[in-house]
Amino acid sequence: MKAIIVDDEKHVREAVKLLVDWKYFGIDALFEAQDGEEAIELIREHQPQLIFTDMMMPVKSGLELLEWLAAHYACGKTIVISGHDDFQLVRHTVKHGGVDYILKPIDAEQLHAAVSKALESWIRDENERHRQRQSNIEMNQFRPVYWEKLLSNLIAEPSAYEASAAALSQEFGLDRNVKECRLAIMTLDTMNAALKKKFDANSDLLFFSITNICNEILRAGQRGIAYRYWNSEGEIILLLFGSDDSWNQILSSIQQGMKSALRSSFDIGIGRVQPFPSGLPPAYKDARTALRRRNLLSKQKQVHLLPDPLPTQQTVISFSDYAERIRLAVQSGSPEQISKSVEEWIAAVGKLDSITLEQLELWWSEYNVLRSRWLAEWFGDQPPVLQTSMNSAPFFIPSDETGSLSIPLWKKQLTESLTELSKHLLEHQHRDQNVIYEIAKYIQNHYHQDITLQEIANHFYLSREYISRKFKQEFKVNLSDYLSDIRVEKAKLLLLNPHLRIAQVAEMVGYDDEKYFSKVFKKTVGLSPNEYRKVNQP
Repeated sequence: MKAIIVDDEKHVREAVKLLVDWKYFGIDALFEAQDGEEAIELIREHQPQLIFTDMMMPVKSGLELLEWLAAHYACGKTIVISGHDDFQLVRHTVKHGGVDYILKPIDAEQLHAAVSKALESWIRDENERHRQRQSNIEMNQFRPVYWEKLLSNLIAEPSAYEASAAALSQEFGLDRNVKECRLAIMTLDTMNAALKKKFDANSDLLFFSITNICNEILRAGQRGIAYRYWNSEGEIILLLFGSDDSWNQILSSIQQGMKSALRSSFDIGIGRVQPFPSGLPPAYKDARTALRRRNLLSKQKQVHLLPDPLPTQQTVISFSDYAERIRLAVQSGSPEQISKSVEEWIAAVGKLDSITLEQLELWWSEYNVLRSRWLAEWFGDQPPVLQTSMNSAPFFIPSDETGSLSIPLWKKQLTESLTELSKHLLEHQHRDQNVIYEIAKYIQNHYHQDITLQEIANHFYLSREYISRKFKQEFKVNLSDYLSDIRVEKAKLLLLNPHLRIAQVAEMVGYDDEKYFSKVFKKTVGLSPNEYRKVNQP
């Protein structure tokens, strides 16, 4: 901490220096001034927390110094040390923020108490200032998010505009006289690889940078507002005021600004003129449709205008038409066959002059539906966890370094995805075959016990349905019939022993009920146990 002693008498300054325990109060820098003018210069330079001043001094008095402190340095805490016991002087001290008024000669205890009081007051004020600064920082961080969410909400609920019209006018210059608008969407889904990598760990900073560039251009002539759209990932809204054709020049300037600042450009979709604010929902739909129907094969990032009237979008080719060939390739387990099946699909795609985002999303959806069907068919209720990009991620555009759609990359990703699926299928089939034979062996070793399908399911940690289905696929017979056949074959051998009663044989092969055993035996062999024994008696 710092302190300054202001008095035209040196011996008074020396007395104050001796009487205050500076180390105790944490004051490590002490300054002196002979008058108020010299004190002001030192205060401006060093900004001390504590100020001791006399009242009657040449050049600039303590009265004038107090007035200057109140106007220019109110955070400092002032203690007046004066030889004049004058009510007006005390009143002037209190009026201009003085902490205490001490008379000369100086009393050490009184001075100590005054310093304690002054520094406690400064610490309280400083804590409050710190809290206020933190609050302002948090408010400044929250403020853009608040406006972005409010503006985003207007697209879904334009009726909410009236409640915030005054605030929007003050913040963005959005005049109530604005009756028409255009809405543009800047999408980040095709930005170049270098920019994506640069902001990969901080997408918020990327949005902040882009909206700042846009708003510098838009607010220069109060032509609109740019903000992050919170209801859809990777979109920035450009709300353009009015209905004239200057939007083309504005968006061109924004694209140029992006190239200069970020060395990248972005696709922008813009719709038709709509009434403001009621037309915001269709305006957003227009701009989004313009983006979704742009040609992803184009290497140039540009402004895409929605035509009026809107042409009908026709499906070009369907992924489902190639599904059976691909499914058989996956089941074959051959990487070569998988590659050939994908090549057929890619060859068909490669003949197209244009591929839109709508078309790409449709193909992606078809692939996911087919893959889900295959997973259910091949793996039942225990599908594998797939890791490759097309198996684990939400929809994305397979793009090259420039951010444009890359057919070779798409081919590579699709091939990897199907190869991974095929690998899991082969492992699953091998594992299934092993476990089913283990179950068969378990039955052969425990046929004489009262084993049930549920008991087997618990033992092998598999579902009853799964065991029944796989067992039938592998052995072409139901598990219960398989168990009965084993028991009957064992019973045939035991019946050759004339000393064993039928009930004993039934119990030895796992049947508690002799009658039920006889019924099962006759159904399988065609003879009752007794008849079989007579026929096969040595």
